[in-house]
Amino acid sequence: MSVGRIIKGPDCVAEGARHLARIEPRFATAYALTGPLPLRLRKDGFAALLDAIVSQQVSVASADAIWGRLKAAGLTGPRKIARASDEDLRACGLSRQKMRYARELAAANIRYPALRDKPTDEVIETLIAVPGIGRWTAEIYAMFSLGRADVFAPGDLALQEAARILFELEKRPTEKALRVQSEDWAPWRGVAARLLWAYYRVAKEREGIR
Repeated sequence: MSVGRIIKGPDCVAEGARHLARIEPRFATAYALTGPLPLRLRKDGFAALLDAIVSQQVSVASADAIWGRLKAAGLTGPRKIARASDEDLRACGLSRQKMRYARELAAANIRYPALRDKPTDEVIETLIAVPGIGRWTAEIYAMFSLGRADVFAPGDLALQEAARILFELEKRPTEKALRVQSEDWAPWRGVAARLLWAYYRVAKEREGIR
């Protein structure tokens, strides 16, 4: 897998959505319901992955609160994390496991600017070598922090559920099955993910109305 197309703005996302709507009628239906898709790009680097670690297995509100305390304490860089005491990190709301993951990430000495030019599979392998960074986190990083247009995250439960509803499947597809299915959506799998997430929200709102 190469670097491939990089999403740089809304026009790229719109181009991908139009392509998906042309090749898959169900995507056309979903796109008509969702309207323009969000860009969702964010900065790359250590802080982006630390934020992902903070967000694991907690609510959005809790993650935001912890991240706010880390920022206020100046603990969002690798050197600061490496030097911080357990008490410092615990005061910000990190569990013992997340303290270890944060320190492992700081010690990994990843050259983040270099990842921008590496093939996506190398990016994924580099990141998942760090304890606390799973494939889902690595794929989300490649998708949104590096703007890779053809990255999908089939382990995401919302994507699985959206695919179940949109494609009228009997049950939620497994990560493996959804990964295989998503191959048909190349070279815009990252936009397919955005479309499925947006459709998931629409579908759940409709269920609420019924």
